Amino acid sequence: MSSSAGSGSLARYILVRIILVIPMMLILLTVVFLLLRVAPGDPVSASVGGRLPPAILAQKRAALGLDQPLYQQYLEYLGHVVRFNFGTTISDNQPVLSVIRDKGGATLTLTVGAFLIALVLGLPLGRLAGRYRDSGADAVIRIFGIVTYAAPIFWVGVLLVAFVAAHFPSWPTYGIASAQTTFVVPTHTHILIVDSIIANYWSGVFDILKHCVLPCITLGLLITGVIIRLVRVNVIQALKGDYVEAARARGVPEGRVVRKHAFRNALVPVITVIGLQVALTLSGAVLTETTFNWPGVGTALVNYLNERDYTAVQGLVTFFAVVVVIVSLLVDILNALVDPRVRY
Repeated sequence: MSSSAGSGSLARYILVRIILVIPMMLILLTVVFLLLRVAPGDPVSASVGGRLPPAILAQKRAALGLDQPLYQQYLEYLGHVVRFNFGTTISDNQPVLSVIRDKGGATLTLTVGAFLIALVLGLPLGRLAGRYRDSGADAVIRIFGIVTYAAPIFWVGVLLVAFVAAHFPSWPTYGIASAQTTFVVPTHTHILIVDSIIANYWSGVFDILKHCVLPCITLGLLITGVIIRLVRVNVIQALKGDYVEAARARGVPEGRVVRKHAFRNALVPVITVIGLQVALTLSGAVLTETTFNWPGVGTALVNYLNERDYTAVQGLVTFFAVVVVIVSLLVDILNALVDPRVRY
């Protein structure tokens, strides 16, 4: 009876979360749509104004539907997003979805690498700070977490590049791979490291990993500070629990108490926070990719901003918004599976 009630509450929770995604998505899409419409002029004039005759400009506006009433543009915009049509760029006349397909693999590689570094650093440091609360180690780790979170990401990237260039001049400091790797590896998945593995080109895999080190550390440090603080707080709270006191009363060593009891319970909120950090990671990826000349979606977004291609910018920002909402939904579901208390 209790298992059926638990499964029913889980299904109900997932259904509610899916329903709540709809207004959340509408709000995000509306904000993106309106922000680009309140800018002076229109996307076509901003992108190619002054370089084309007025008649050609009028034709381009009509082709993009910019001569229609605002509400009709909004409804068409929503209809396109539902069909995963994010528009066509003005400056180079290619579907935004093609830009995402070609550049998304590089951004995915960067974000996955950054999250791995953040977890490798943040989880053990947060556990150590929570176990030795108010000690010297705790103070140092807390300061490290604050600095890594507060430091401007482009400044951290420039410092790392300067340090590596001075002490390790042969280490790559920009790009996702050498020219030879990008030329040799055939495209299958648009994720260069995966394509290199498929092609059995292991020197290319090593080359890509070397190029990943600096940008992934730069972006990973931003997330590390958040994870350190969260794990520390939850370890401290868990160590005050009755089950921890019971384990200590049974003579369980303190290290095992922290590792097996407090730390495991402290990991539950980390799942939620990792999902919430997706938006922060995507925004940080834009600056990181620009700093390291990384050929991802963030670099493409900056280039389209410089070209004043607002249609491309709208499509890419919309894609980011959709990704954030979907990841938030998946994290909520995963959190409910891990922690049954969330369902009620």
